[in-house]
Amino acid sequence: MQELVEINWECIQENEEYENKIVQVLNKCFEKENLKSLNLYISITLTSPTIIRKLNNEYRSIDKETDVLSFPMFEKNEIDKIVKNKEKQIVKETIGDIIISVERVKEQAKEYGHSFERELSYMLVHGFYHLMGYDHIEEEDKKEMRSKEEKILSELKIERI
Repeated sequence: MQELVEINWECIQENEEYENKIVQVLNKCFEKENLKSLNLYISITLTSPTIIRKLNNEYRSIDKETDVLSFPMFEKNEIDKIVKNKEKQIVKETIGDIIISVERVKEQAKEYGHSFERELSYMLVHGFYHLMGYDHIEEEDKKEMRSKEEKILSELKIERI
Protein backbone atom coordinates (compact mmCIF):
# COMPACT_ATOMS: atom_id res chain seq x y z
CA MET A 1 0.00 0.00 0.00
CA GLN A 2 1.21 3.49 -0.85
CA GLU A 3 2.36 5.55 2.12
CA LEU A 4 -0.02 8.49 2.51
CA VAL A 5 1.46 9.81 5.74
CA GLU A 6 4.91 10.79 6.95
CA ILE A 7 5.03 11.12 10.75
CA ASN A 8 7.60 13.23 12.55
CA TRP A 9 8.14 13.37 16.31
CA GLU A 10 9.54 16.65 17.60
CA CYS A 11 10.29 16.93 21.32
CA ILE A 12 7.88 14.11 22.18
CA GLN A 13 8.21 10.36 22.54
CA GLU A 14 7.20 8.19 19.57
CA ASN A 15 3.97 6.32 20.23
CA GLU A 16 2.71 3.38 18.18
CA GLU A 17 -0.94 3.95 19.17
CA TYR A 18 -0.80 7.56 17.95
CA GLU A 19 0.88 6.42 14.74
CA ASN A 20 -1.79 3.77 14.07
CA LYS A 21 -4.59 6.28 14.67
CA ILE A 22 -2.96 8.85 12.37
CA VAL A 23 -2.64 6.32 9.55
CA GLN A 24 -6.24 5.07 10.03
CA VAL A 25 -7.78 8.55 10.04
CA LEU A 26 -5.79 9.94 7.14
CA ASN A 27 -6.36 6.84 5.03
CA LYS A 28 -10.10 7.47 5.44
CA CYS A 29 -9.63 11.15 4.53
CA PHE A 30 -7.70 10.25 1.38
CA GLU A 31 -10.33 7.67 0.46
CA LYS A 32 -13.27 10.09 0.93
CA GLU A 33 -11.60 12.80 -1.15
CA ASN A 34 -10.42 10.42 -3.92
CA LEU A 35 -6.73 11.08 -3.32
CA LYS A 36 -5.45 7.54 -2.71
CA SER A 37 -4.06 6.87 -6.19
CA LEU A 38 -2.58 10.31 -6.88
CA ASN A 39 0.94 9.91 -5.38
CA LEU A 40 0.26 12.53 -2.71
CA TYR A 41 0.98 12.40 1.01
CA ILE A 42 0.73 14.48 4.18
CA SER A 43 3.50 15.25 6.63
CA ILE A 44 2.35 15.10 10.26
CA THR A 45 4.47 16.46 13.09
CA LEU A 46 3.52 15.73 16.68
CA THR A 47 5.17 18.20 19.00
CA SER A 48 5.18 20.14 22.25
CA PRO A 49 3.34 23.34 23.24
CA THR A 50 6.63 25.27 23.12
CA ILE A 51 7.42 24.28 19.55
CA ILE A 52 3.89 24.90 18.22
CA ARG A 53 3.82 28.32 19.91
CA LYS A 54 7.12 29.21 18.24
CA LEU A 55 5.78 28.10 14.83
CA ASN A 56 2.48 29.95 15.36
CA ASN A 57 4.43 33.13 16.10
CA GLU A 58 6.89 32.64 13.24
CA TYR A 59 4.35 31.85 10.51
CA ARG A 60 1.18 33.57 11.72
CA SER A 61 2.55 36.32 14.00
CA ILE A 62 0.42 34.96 16.85
CA ASP A 63 2.55 34.53 19.96
CA LYS A 64 0.49 31.89 21.70
CA GLU A 65 0.14 28.15 21.82
CA THR A 66 -2.41 26.48 19.56
CA ASP A 67 -3.63 22.93 19.01
CA VAL A 68 -3.03 22.42 15.29
CA LEU A 69 -1.35 24.26 12.43
CA SER A 70 -1.84 23.42 8.76
CA PHE A 71 0.47 24.48 5.95
CA PRO A 72 -1.05 23.64 2.54
CA MET A 73 1.10 23.27 -0.55
CA PHE A 74 -1.78 23.80 -3.01
CA GLU A 75 -4.68 26.19 -3.39
CA LYS A 76 -8.16 24.62 -3.21
CA ASN A 77 -8.72 25.01 -6.96
CA GLU A 78 -5.41 23.21 -7.65
CA ILE A 79 -6.37 20.25 -5.46
CA ASP A 80 -9.85 20.17 -7.04
CA LYS A 81 -8.27 20.05 -10.51
CA ILE A 82 -5.85 17.26 -9.52
CA VAL A 83 -8.73 15.17 -8.13
CA LYS A 84 -11.13 15.91 -10.99
CA ASN A 85 -8.57 15.03 -13.65
CA LYS A 86 -7.09 12.18 -11.59
CA GLU A 87 -3.68 13.76 -12.17
CA LYS A 88 -1.16 11.38 -10.65
CA GLN A 89 1.83 13.39 -9.55
CA ILE A 90 5.04 12.40 -11.32
CA VAL A 91 7.00 12.56 -8.10
CA LYS A 92 5.50 11.81 -4.72
CA GLU A 93 4.39 15.21 -3.46
CA THR A 94 3.06 16.50 -0.17
CA ILE A 95 -0.35 18.12 0.09
CA GLY A 96 1.06 19.94 3.08
CA ASP A 97 2.06 19.75 6.72
CA ILE A 98 -0.06 19.36 9.83
CA ILE A 99 1.55 20.14 13.17
CA ILE A 100 -0.24 19.03 16.33
CA SER A 101 0.51 19.83 19.96
CA VAL A 102 -0.02 16.49 21.73
CA GLU A 103 -0.22 18.15 25.14
CA ARG A 104 -2.92 20.51 23.89
CA VAL A 105 -4.87 17.54 22.46
CA LYS A 106 -4.77 15.88 25.90
CA GLU A 107 -5.96 19.08 27.60
CA GLN A 108 -8.80 19.62 25.14
CA ALA A 109 -9.96 16.01 25.35
CA LYS A 110 -10.29 16.44 29.10
CA GLU A 111 -11.92 19.88 28.72
CA TYR A 112 -14.49 18.62 26.18
CA GLY A 113 -15.12 15.39 28.07
CA HIS A 114 -14.11 12.94 25.39
CA SER A 115 -11.21 10.61 24.63
CA PHE A 116 -7.72 11.52 23.52
CA GLU A 117 -8.37 9.31 20.46
CA ARG A 118 -11.38 11.43 19.49
CA GLU A 119 -9.58 14.74 19.95
CA LEU A 120 -6.47 13.61 18.04
CA SER A 121 -8.65 12.23 15.24
CA TYR A 122 -10.56 15.51 15.04
CA MET A 123 -7.31 17.52 14.88
CA LEU A 124 -6.12 15.30 12.01
CA VAL A 125 -9.36 15.60 10.03
CA HIS A 126 -9.58 19.33 10.73
CA GLY A 127 -5.99 19.86 9.59
CA PHE A 128 -6.57 17.67 6.53
CA TYR A 129 -9.51 19.79 5.37
CA HIS A 130 -7.49 22.97 5.84
CA LEU A 131 -4.87 21.41 3.54
CA MET A 132 -7.69 20.69 1.07
CA GLY A 133 -8.53 24.41 1.02
CA TYR A 134 -11.50 24.47 3.40
CA ASP A 135 -11.88 27.08 6.10
CA HIS A 136 -14.31 28.07 8.83
CA ILE A 137 -14.20 31.85 8.79
CA GLU A 138 -17.56 32.29 7.05
CA GLU A 139 -20.54 30.43 8.55
CA GLU A 140 -21.46 28.63 5.32
CA ASP A 141 -17.86 27.45 4.81
CA LYS A 142 -17.74 26.36 8.44
CA LYS A 143 -20.89 24.23 7.99
CA GLU A 144 -19.42 22.52 4.93
CA MET A 145 -16.09 21.84 6.65
CA ARG A 146 -17.73 20.58 9.87
CA SER A 147 -20.01 18.28 7.88
CA LYS A 148 -17.03 16.70 6.11
CA GLU A 149 -15.12 16.35 9.39
CA GLU A 150 -18.02 14.71 11.21
CA LYS A 151 -18.72 12.35 8.31
CA ILE A 152 -15.16 11.00 8.44
CA LEU A 153 -15.22 10.59 12.22
CA SER A 154 -18.64 8.95 12.09
CA GLU A 155 -17.56 6.46 9.43
CA LEU A 156 -14.55 5.57 11.60
CA LYS A 157 -16.95 5.21 14.57
CA ILE A 158 -15.02 7.85 16.50
CA GLU A 159 -17.86 9.48 18.36
CA ARG A 160 -18.11 12.18 20.98
CA ILE A 161 -18.40 10.56 24.37
